[in-house]
Amino acid sequence: MSDPKREVLRIGNRVELFVDDTLIHRMEKAYLKLNPPEKKEIVLTMDQPWEGSGSGIYCTVFKEGDKYRMYYRGTFDNSSDHSHGQACCYAESSDGIHWERPELGIHEFNGSTRNNIVMLGQIAHNFSPFLDTRPGVPTSEKYKAVAGYAPRGLFTFVSEDGFHFRKLQEGPVLTKGAFDSHNLAYWDTERNSYICYSRYFASSLEPNIEAPQDSAVFVGVRAIQYSTSEDFIHWTEPQPNRYDRGPLEHFYTNSTVPCPGAEHIYLSFPMRFMPERFKIAGHSKVGISDNTFMSSRDGMFWKRPFREAWTRPGLDPRNWTQRSSAPAWGILETSPEEFSLFINEHYQWDDSRIRRVTVPRHRFASVHGDYTGGIFTTKLLVVEGNTLSINYATSAPGSVKVGLIDDAGWPISHFSTEDCDIIYGDELEHTVTWRGNSDLSQFIGKAVRLKFELKDADIYAMQIGAES
Repeated sequence: MSDPKREVLRIGNRVELFVDDTLIHRMEKAYLKLNPPEKKEIVLTMDQPWEGSGSGIYCTVFKEGDKYRMYYRGTFDNSSDHSHGQACCYAESSDGIHWERPELGIHEFNGSTRNNIVMLGQIAHNFSPFLDTRPGVPTSEKYKAVAGYAPRGLFTFVSEDGFHFRKLQEGPVLTKGAFDSHNLAYWDTERNSYICYSRYFASSLEPNIEAPQDSAVFVGVRAIQYSTSEDFIHWTEPQPNRYDRGPLEHFYTNSTVPCPGAEHIYLSFPMRFMPERFKIAGHSKVGISDNTFMSSRDGMFWKRPFREAWTRPGLDPRNWTQRSSAPAWGILETSPEEFSLFINEHYQWDDSRIRRVTVPRHRFASVHGDYTGGIFTTKLLVVEGNTLSINYATSAPGSVKVGLIDDAGWPISHFSTEDCDIIYGDELEHTVTWRGNSDLSQFIGKAVRLKFELKDADIYAMQIGAES
């Protein structure tokens, strides 16, 4: 039987994020820390006639060429989620920060086609387009989308321009599930297949349970399931997400996305729903919500070291009502240093809106050591590059030191923490040196552990890569 303490990982030249304990062997006075994003400007306020109080949710963002695209829900009849008074709306941007509603001229609303409506009707409730990056995809199917609801199921759509969509087939591709939320699909380059994450209701609070057989039952815990496909037509039976710890919480959406620059790591930003809480007197609906953060290496089994909110509702009372704080699906690289994400606010108020939030590149979470000092060591890593670079931050008197230790736990001569040139500052990428030497080529093919000594410091990510 293999010794789990001697687990050897091959990480190649990938950027590895410290969003969970996947790489960590031991921590002493150090701990994983979730880093909330910085709230930025309101990018869109729902102020068009087809954008009523239930608008701005189920938002999707992605970049194509030099243009950033956004799709979101508009409503003009809030009678129910199955109302025909719903629209899928479109906005675009040249920088991912300043957004405009182009006049698409596709659908008529109140006698005019001067609007940004892509889709009208019941199916627009959760219409979720994406850019298909599968090699060899036909131009006529460059854009795809999923949408639907129980008991009919989930349908697939294709488009050449991202505005004029048609059903790929008449019948639903998935029927097992509730689908009454933001279902999403995309081409997964790591899995070499399409993957779809959708809504179902779990029958208990216990983690790692099977999905219910009756897709029309809307009773239980709002939960996430996944299905895969090689052709976007034939899909596997949905399976529930599995987690490293419970109990389950109501995950209203999932916003699951590969991390840019580290696509082997799946990140998910579920909107978390508390259906029985009520905070703001006079509001018509019960429930409050925030969002949370989790990560996976296979898109199926998820680690949740952080149970706290990724963003809180905050001081604004209009965010303390149900179905606000739902993260959009997608991470935009709005600069080499910055990730932009989006959340909805003021859901079902007369000024519902979409806000941009930012995270420095790859800094969703970190291993933190406070001023008294902390240490952590990695699992055994096979060295497949010449240099070690880290994404880190310290205080003015803080510091980071990194050393190599062997399988037995002994420091490796000339590459110990004692030899490491002291690191302090705030850099997205810093090459570690030992007495001025950064060359790790003598260790290529060998398994070593990395030992980090932290003083009022955070390590967000690392990479063993080729010398730049």
